[in-house]
Amino acid sequence: MSDDLIRLTATEAVAKLRAREITPLDLIDAAATRIAQVEPAVNALPTLCLDRARDHAKALLRGEQREAEGEPGWLAGLPVAIKDLSDVAGVRTTYGSPIFADHVPATSSPIVQRIERRGGIVIAKSNTPEFGAGGSTFNEVFGRTRNPWNTSLTCGGSTGGGAVALATGEVWLAHGSDHGGSLRRPASYCSVVGMRPSPGRVTRGTEEDLWSTLSVQGPMARNIPDLALFLDTMAGWDLHDPLTYDAPARSYVDAVAAAEAERPVRIAFSADFGGAMAMDRETAAICAAEVRRFETLGIAVEEVHPELGALMDAFLVLRSQHFVVDREALLASHRDKVKPDIIWQTERGLAETPSRLAWAEHERTRFFRSLRDIFARCDVLVTPCSSSPAFDVNLRAPEKIAGKVLENYMGGSLINAFATLAGCPAVAVPCGFDQHGRPVGLQVVAPPRQDARALQVAALFERLSGLDRILPIDPRPGAVPPYE
Repeated sequence: MSDDLIRLTATEAVAKLRAREITPLDLIDAAATRIAQVEPAVNALPTLCLDRARDHAKALLRGEQREAEGEPGWLAGLPVAIKDLSDVAGVRTTYGSPIFADHVPATSSPIVQRIERRGGIVIAKSNTPEFGAGGSTFNEVFGRTRNPWNTSLTCGGSTGGGAVALATGEVWLAHGSDHGGSLRRPASYCSVVGMRPSPGRVTRGTEEDLWSTLSVQGPMARNIPDLALFLDTMAGWDLHDPLTYDAPARSYVDAVAAAEAERPVRIAFSADFGGAMAMDRETAAICAAEVRRFETLGIAVEEVHPELGALMDAFLVLRSQHFVVDREALLASHRDKVKPDIIWQTERGLAETPSRLAWAEHERTRFFRSLRDIFARCDVLVTPCSSSPAFDVNLRAPEKIAGKVLENYMGGSLINAFATLAGCPAVAVPCGFDQHGRPVGLQVVAPPRQDARALQVAALFERLSGLDRILPIDPRPGAVPPYE
């Protein structure tokens, strides 16, 4: 019974919960059994809160908390994982930092409160790099999270624990956050789906930098319909976040269901922006071949090359200000306990000049207008979801991509960061495997606030590929492939 339950999609599990064919307690027990089986190999969910989850489930069964029942995104008692950057009341929440190794918050963050109001049951915290800064999931509190397709490899970062938990069947849905690809790259590395919503789509609530559009919260799942379900759970105006706005009149679940009838006319594709960014050659080739599947539906695919200019420099300038807001005080009080990547990014921000910040905003605006011109004739822009496949779990970042040595740990992130800077929603969807068996993903980027469109196009591709049907998997040991 437990094995059967973990193999349900989130949508199937919620349907059974609503029909009273199973209970939340059944799913919690199934998840607990699966977690015990696979955690020693992957280390995705280092903090469990099963007793709290069972108490919540019993309250749901008694009818004590059903104010959102019947609304879009009602999860009816489905167990979920919360990234260890967001507070869950009464549950150890470390932010991946030894400074907060014993921190137990009294109040949940607004996004967790929203998920729980809408019938989600938190069963675990998923592992993350320290304060979410990093393209590989490891920290000094819980150690490294491993890729289930090859446990010698990274699962990516920073929502790595959530991606692994989904791929291995520990949970049905996972919450995460995204700044430079943190919901998308781990999804690509683990062959699951993840979405960076438009800024303001999902509350961030307790973030200190509430006026920035760079960091967002969002959903991760095993397939696109489940991703839409979880986005419906999260979406909507929230008093805690001044950038939020009302949920759409049509649910994301209904939009995905209509994807076939509302298919796009033209899709733009770029493998590496005309050679302007480092891109693994095999990854580029796989994505370029797979995007042609859209043509079997009568959808035109147009190759484009948006002008990147100095966008990577602009991203690092603007990202550094985010670190100044969030981490300057922490460096002053606990510098010896903060990892070098965070110190580097924060000190870079402190050294920037007003003129340099103005330049970065101008460069960001210039790039957005180049995307605007593409979106004027194409419904979405599709790219590879990562510049490199999964790399050695013991590395902070790949040493090089396509023969180019990376200058810093963010060196391969521009393929995701361009959508961040442009304020665009972006969905990661699996598209195959390379010669070493490492998952490869596509990234579907839509115009700002066109989240439903990004989900619809990703859903069309998922139906063509069928890759969602191979999950969950058991963790697999393997060797580290050689670098190019």
